[in-house]
Amino acid sequence: MEKVIIIGAGVAGVNAATKLVDNGYPGEKITIIDMGNDPYNRKPEEVMTGFMGAGGWSDGKLTYHTAIGGHMSKYCGEEKAMELMDQVIENFRRFHPKPEVIQCSHPVEEPEFIKPYFGLRLFPVWHIGTDYLHEIGKTWYDYLCNKGVKFHWNTKVTNVFPRREEVSYIHTHKDGRKGGGLISYDRLIFGVGKSGIDFGKKIIESNNYPTEPKPVQIGVRFEAPQKHFQKLIDISYDFKLYRKFEDKGVSLRSFCTNNNAAFVAVEETYGDHSYNGHAKKDEAYRNNMTNFGILMEIRGIDKPFDWSREAVKKLQVNGTGTYYSPSHRVPSKTSEGEYVKTHVVNSLDPLYDAIGDNAVYIEDFIEDMTKVFPTLGNDWGVYMPEVKYLSPEPLVDYDNLALKEVPNIHFVGDALSARGITVSGAQGTYVAEDIIKNHKSELFFHLEDGNYIGGLTMPKK
Repeated sequence: MEKVIIIGAGVAGVNAATKLVDNGYPGEKITIIDMGNDPYNRKPEEVMTGFMGAGGWSDGKLTYHTAIGGHMSKYCGEEKAMELMDQVIENFRRFHPKPEVIQCSHPVEEPEFIKPYFGLRLFPVWHIGTDYLHEIGKTWYDYLCNKGVKFHWNTKVTNVFPRREEVSYIHTHKDGRKGGGLISYDRLIFGVGKSGIDFGKKIIESNNYPTEPKPVQIGVRFEAPQKHFQKLIDISYDFKLYRKFEDKGVSLRSFCTNNNAAFVAVEETYGDHSYNGHAKKDEAYRNNMTNFGILMEIRGIDKPFDWSREAVKKLQVNGTGTYYSPSHRVPSKTSEGEYVKTHVVNSLDPLYDAIGDNAVYIEDFIEDMTKVFPTLGNDWGVYMPEVKYLSPEPLVDYDNLALKEVPNIHFVGDALSARGITVSGAQGTYVAEDIIKNHKSELFFHLEDGNYIGGLTMPKK
C-alpha cells in the first residue's frame, strides 16, 4: 500500500485526501503537512496558511467554468473537468452546516452598457457563504481525522529528495522550540499555496525539471461604494470585466468581486504585504461596499517570479502596502473593525515606479469604469499591490499531473498555476483518482490464503 504525503492542507490537498478515503484508501497511509494551524486553532488573521488554505478559508464563491481560475480542461478535457469541479462543490455542500443556503448564480446575457469599453465574462458561480467556511473546515477536518488521516501542523517542508523518496521538515512547537526530521513517501502531492510558490520554484530549479514560462500577474485591489456598480451586480454578482492588448502582450481582468459586506484583507507573503478581499454573508457585517482586484497579466518578462517580487517590494512603505484615493477616501475597516493596514499616498506614482509604464493600463481601466458607471467619479480607492506569484510551471503528465521526470511527484493547486478554489480542488481530486486506480490494481492481485483475487493461484506455503 502506497504511503501518500501531501504538502499543503489547502483546497487541493484536502480534496485529494477526501477522494482517497471516500474510496476506501486507508487514512493511516495519508499524511498532510502544513505550515499553519488546524481549523480549530486557526485565527481569522492567518489568511495564508492552515486548513483549507487561503481561498477555502476566506472566499465562499466557487466559480464553475473551465475558462476561469486556471487550467483543468487542458489536462483532461471539458467534460471531465466539469465532473471534477462537481465533486469539489459537493464536498463543500456535504460539510456545510446549512447546505440549503447554497445558491448558484448563472447570468447569460452581456449588458449593452458594458460592450463599448470592456468584455464581460459570464459564468456560473456557486455561493457557499464566506461566513460558513470556518464551520465547513472544522467538520471536514474532523471527517478526515476520523478516517485516520494524519496531520502535521506548524510544520514547514524544507526540501524534497526525489531519489530517496523523502522530505525534510522543521516543526515549531507551541513553546517556540523547533525540531526536524525526515518523512518517506511512495507518492508525493505537492500542493503548496501562494506562500510556498518560491519553495516549488526551488525544487524545480535545483533538480533541473523542465518547465513552461508563466506571465506576471500583478495589479491593485479596487474599492468603492456598492451603489456605483449595482446595475452590473444585479446581472452578475462576481462580474469579470476584461480587456486584451495582444500586440503588447498585456491583458487585464477584474478578479474576485465582493459585495454587500465586502472587506479588504492584507496578505503577507515573503515578508511583504499585498491585498485581497472577501465578503461576509451575515447582514450584521453589511457595509454596502464593493471590492475587486484589477489584475494585469504581462507576458514575455524574463523571470516573472523575481520580477513580481521586486515590484511588490517597491510598493512597501513603513512595513506595509500602499493606498491611493483621488477623493481622499480613508482606507476601509476590516471585518474585525480595524482599519486595513496600509500607507496612504497622494498619487499612483508608486505604481508606476513599481511596474513601469504598464501602470497606464490599470489607470485607463479605472478611467473607463468611470464612463461605464457614471456615478463612480473619484469615489474610489486602490490598495497596492494585488499579486499572484506564478513561478515557471513544471511540465507534467496530463494523465495524473505527475512531473515528467518523476512519476510519483504530483503538482496541484497554486503550484500548478491554478488560480481558483474549484480548479485547485479539481486538480487534487484528479491526482487522487490516479492513486485509487493503482490502489485497486494492487488489491486485484493481492495474495490471500494462497489465492490471487484476480483469479490466479499460488501454492500455499
